[in-house]
Amino acid sequence: MTRTEPPRPDGRDTLRPDGRRKKVLVAMSGGVDSSVAAALLVEQGYDVVGMTMQVWDYSSCDVEEGNGTCCSSTDVDDARAVADKLDIPFYVANCEAKFQAFVIDPFVGAYLEGKTPLPCVNCNTYLKFDHLVRKMRELDCDYLATGHYAKIEDGPNGRPAIVTSTDDWKDQTYFLFTISPAIVPRLMFPVGHLKKDEVRRIAAEKGLLVARKKDSIGICFVGGKGYANFIEEQVAPDLFRGGEVRLHPSGEVLARHEGVHLFTYGQRKGLGIATGEPLYVVRIEAETATVWVGEEKHLYSAAARVVQAKLLDDVADGDRVKVKIRYAHKGSWARVRKAAGDELRLEFEEPVRAVTPGQAAVFYRPTRDAGGAAEMQLLGGGWIV
Repeated sequence: MTRTEPPRPDGRDTLRPDGRRKKVLVAMSGGVDSSVAAALLVEQGYDVVGMTMQVWDYSSCDVEEGNGTCCSSTDVDDARAVADKLDIPFYVANCEAKFQAFVIDPFVGAYLEGKTPLPCVNCNTYLKFDHLVRKMRELDCDYLATGHYAKIEDGPNGRPAIVTSTDDWKDQTYFLFTISPAIVPRLMFPVGHLKKDEVRRIAAEKGLLVARKKDSIGICFVGGKGYANFIEEQVAPDLFRGGEVRLHPSGEVLARHEGVHLFTYGQRKGLGIATGEPLYVVRIEAETATVWVGEEKHLYSAAARVVQAKLLDDVADGDRVKVKIRYAHKGSWARVRKAAGDELRLEFEEPVRAVTPGQAAVFYRPTRDAGGAAEMQLLGGGWIV
């Protein structure tokens, strides 16, 4: 039985050995998913505590608070209102400095290095599953629960494993590859067995004010100004370097540009050049401020090098795994080759388009739940270089 299912009628899953109810810290973002997660745990008989992280001062940007944001002051108010409705204790953790250091600064730095960053993974790594895990222990909680669309089930080796959610469209396991295996037994994903429309229906039935609230989408702190303008506001002007746009493989200079942060791998529009054939960014050399463009065929790769790899389960050299190279990617089959230290090489069975430096390569193994339904077990991942 998974922990995302309701407890057995005897309540054994909700009680400590001394008879007290097990205590769960719920990360409440102010959105519908985490709100329903808290409501389900209350219904199931757990002793629930809510906590919201205030991570970003939205008054400094043009993002409309509560409209697709996460953890803004309006979202904090929504989370507090849900906690009041559920009659559970509620805390706010100010994490703005940590968010700046571990999410914003690396995001900006990656663009200046010609990479395409993935800030949601850093937010999970250093805030949700680091900062909040410490808070879970400080508050004497047994579990930390979030509104992620993922599930925890017994893996093939008998240890708890993270597997894909019931809602394929909303599945968020891609962002969870940096979680330490040691804390997986202490995690709960209460909405992982539900579809999104079911989550909203439950929220409406329970009278939660967030039932129709817009989902958080995109990069929560960028807003309508776009990545380039956001980065330029964060960095001193003298750190930007103009350079050349060159044609691959000939090296012909096609244009000049005002900074590598204006480009991302695979980009087609906004290149500042006009040719008879469509061209794409195929390489960015930050050290020389050179942006290389070429035909679409040059975007395909037969292999990828991955660094800072994190593994949640045993992966042997030569294992066949399903690899997602971006969140929306359906996945491609590849062989894992071990390299030095925490580096891996992924050899794809068929060439893959736009394997982008700075993004994550996350890999899975097919498995089945207790009822025999096909699922994918999250094995780990790393950063593409």
